[in-house]
Amino acid sequence: MTRLLIATENQGKVKEFLALLTGLDVELVTPKSLGLGLKVVEDGSTYAENAGKKAREYSQASGLIALADDSGLEVDALNGAPGLYSARYAPLPNATDADRRAFLLENLHGKPRPWTAHFHATVAIGTPDGQVVFADGNCYGEIIPAERGENGFGYDPLFFIPEMNRTMAELPMNEKNRLSHRALAVKNAKGLLSQILGI
Repeated sequence: MTRLLIATENQGKVKEFLALLTGLDVELVTPKSLGLGLKVVEDGSTYAENAGKKAREYSQASGLIALADDSGLEVDALNGAPGLYSARYAPLPNATDADRRAFLLENLHGKPRPWTAHFHATVAIGTPDGQVVFADGNCYGEIIPAERGENGFGYDPLFFIPEMNRTMAELPMNEKNRLSHRALAVKNAKGLLSQILGI
């Protein structure tokens, strides 16, 4: 069976990708399962540059087709921040997700609500010969001032989806995997994946 490498060390993302790619006729493997310790510097100026770099480097290191993503939260009141720097937003060294959420709310303090925002994801599929293809997804909502929910990771407890009347962190995995930015990007990538994998 063809193997597909989920090219991330983020265990929250690994869990989501494993669920999103269920049903594909491939064996899903992770860097951890391959014993692959790769640190890719995300120094691109776009989501596509970062996702493409990860997909390319993981694919070439493993000899497998690799699927990577880069994603971010863009808040309108902060002119699109944290955006590309969502995972590195808090100024503290070794900042946690909770630190990043607290810093986001600190920066929004005093700004008029609603704090409209969207999550963006770019998925990249890389092949060992250096080819990369891309797909995108967006999920729209708003930031709320108090965390809600125990699921998900990152900014999910602050990201409220009005039509669901819940935060991303209050959604069960099957709901999140229907409407999240990453879910939509993977959905848009599935045709490309099938072509590349020959399935």
